[in-house]
Amino acid sequence: MDKYTVTGKWKARDGWQPFEKTVEAENDDVAAEYVYSNFGSKHGLQRTQVEIQEVSA
Repeated sequence: MDKYTVTGKWKARDGWQPFEKTVEAENDDVAAEYVYSNFGSKHGLQRTQVEIQEVSA
């Protein structure tokens, strides 16, 4: 599995907050899905409240 860096922003109470996460995944689509899942689980956010701008290896 490769390491991918996912960057973007998520909607917080006081506006949009930038983020950068490094995850291990099979491809870039799986890395993006992991980030959506992680934000939903930890912060209770829906997919529309997370904007992924770039996924790079």
